[in-house]
Amino acid sequence: MRVYLTALGCKLNQSEVEDWARRLAAEGCDIVASPDKADVCIVNTCTVTHVAARKSRQKVRRCVRANPQTATVVTGCFAEIQRAQAAGLPGVSLALGTADKERLVDIVLEQLGPQGQVLSPSRRPTMGGEPQRPPSARTRAFVKIQDGCDNACAYCIVRIARGHHRSRPLQTILDEIRARQAEGYQEIVLTGVHLGAYGREREETLADLVRAILTTTYFPRLRLSSIEPWDLSSDLLRLWDNPRLCRHLHLPLQSGCDATLERMNRRYSAAQYRDFVDQARAAIPDLAVTTDIIVGFPGEDDQEFAASAEFVNSMDLARIHVFPFSARPGTAAATMPNPVPAKAKRARVERMCDIAKQSADAFRQHFVGRTMDVLWEAERAERWSGLTDNYIRVWTTSHQNLSNRILSVCLSQVIAGGMLGRLAVDAVG
Repeated sequence: MRVYLTALGCKLNQSEVEDWARRLAAEGCDIVASPDKADVCIVNTCTVTHVAARKSRQKVRRCVRANPQTATVVTGCFAEIQRAQAAGLPGVSLALGTADKERLVDIVLEQLGPQGQVLSPSRRPTMGGEPQRPPSARTRAFVKIQDGCDNACAYCIVRIARGHHRSRPLQTILDEIRARQAEGYQEIVLTGVHLGAYGREREETLADLVRAILTTTYFPRLRLSSIEPWDLSSDLLRLWDNPRLCRHLHLPLQSGCDATLERMNRRYSAAQYRDFVDQARAAIPDLAVTTDIIVGFPGEDDQEFAASAEFVNSMDLARIHVFPFSARPGTAAATMPNPVPAKAKRARVERMCDIAKQSADAFRQHFVGRTMDVLWEAERAERWSGLTDNYIRVWTTSHQNLSNRILSVCLSQVIAGGMLGRLAVDAVG
């Protein structure tokens, strides 16, 4: 059975798709790179905003158009929140919610075969020997350490879609990371909905997990995905003494105005957020702090937006993801009064995006002339792209194969979206 998998939205969705690909390959399936070659297409959807939900529907339709004979499986947050709509999309064979994700591979193998034929258990494809590594251009492996969230942020549909917080066992995570290490990945990215809540149900902490990973595994890089700023404990920050831990923290801010933060039901003020960032920067030299900002939250007037913009502009952030507020049915914010008019929201998004560009360029400018290690990922026409450990996108030109190699690069120039670099003379052997 030939299977095409794709994910929209967060790194957690990507980690799930990679896990399904490995498990399907171990069962003898061929993982293919495009839907037109597939017997089964699996789309892991997102619904964090109405735009994400629309893109999810569009992705499903593209898969069906590419191969009308394929059996299309829709899963993820869009399928959980809007199950009937997902199931009703033309060409969809199965719509599976988040509760079905752990069993998704079994469900696909049991119910879907080539051209959507039902497979009996005796016809399930199997293979002997070691599991295959599914084809992938990725050099970073996404490893899910927990799922769900018990916070009550007023705008967030993800906590409703994914349910309550639950952590994966520490030993299971270590075993998975060792498997990715054996496959040759150079970087592990820990993912989850509320990463900092890891282990709370059994008196463990995220710091305990990171410490165990650093002391019992031996790949070059470990990166955390998004973490709430209040979860930056001193115990966790001390672990950055180990150079394998990437100097990058994604700390969602959402707004730089205290009144807006209060309506959002966030657990800090702007001043407290600044303190969290200052503590992190003191512990981690050359740290890249990236963030998310929501513009146009209900009740945000000109003064609140101005306060948010001024605060964001003062924080020297390495990257800012700007989102116009999107009302999601079922969240507290969806019924809040005083919605921001669309025209005002668009103007504020444009202003915040200008701040984001200026802030990112200023951060990168600090590294002009510096030599840093880059993990090279992808190539097009001998132009290679990769990431420093502190999340600077770097491009260089080379006729040699740099894929999945960490090499020293002199960063020479800030450009749109990143920096140009020159490989050190002795970097490529």
